[in-house]
Amino acid sequence: MTYLQETGILDFSQPVFNRLSDSRGWKGLDPFIKIQAVYDFVQNEIAFGYNESDDIHASRILGDGYGQCNTKTSLAMALFRKLEIPCRFHGFMVDKSVQQGVINGLLYMLAPRHIIHSWTEIYFQNRWINLEGFILDKSYLQSIQHRFQSIKGPFCGFGVAAKNLQNPPIDWQGDHTYIQNESIVLDLGIFDSPDVFYQQHGANLKGVRRTMFQHVVRHIMNRNVQRIRESGKEATCTKI
Repeated sequence: MTYLQETGILDFSQPVFNRLSDSRGWKGLDPFIKIQAVYDFVQNEIAFGYNESDDIHASRILGDGYGQCNTKTSLAMALFRKLEIPCRFHGFMVDKSVQQGVINGLLYMLAPRHIIHSWTEIYFQNRWINLEGFILDKSYLQSIQHRFQSIKGPFCGFGVAAKNLQNPPIDWQGDHTYIQNESIVLDLGIFDSPDVFYQQHGANLKGVRRTMFQHVVRHIMNRNVQRIRESGKEATCTKI
């Protein structure tokens, strides 16, 4: 079945996935609980952060221990397919304002206006369910919610683009989850795997921009993310 196949990016036959699944006892779980286990793992045990590239292997993301929308999507898909939960890839473009606060100043100005975004869709109980809400670990999100506790409605920035900052639909309860969907500006379609998507659309950056991101920019962003995670200070953000 296409939605259960291993791919170059979804390399779930690597020993690290066997060790993880066996140590957690995931294989014998009820499907709903399997989804819950993978979802919680990707959301909270894989911290929000920026990897070297969008199109790296899931085993690399697992080794990094952190990820953003596109890399967390790949890792979640690998784990779902490992546990025989059918899933597919949905690609988008989002406005860069979702990242303001994580990246600022000249670096923000130089960033592309629109950036690649994705979520995974699982097939469960005879329907496709969108899973995006695992992008931000709860520790990070709670810090943002605390810093902007006066904002009860829409919010955009710091990795969040939600209708309700204080109560976004981020928990697995058998339905869609979201945390950045309000920044979507273009739907790029549904794909069998991230591999097919990146073959057609490429990753976010190329050439000099890619090199700068890999070696300089992402490290600045990751330091900012960690500072935000550890901070509760009020800051300024543009509402959507």
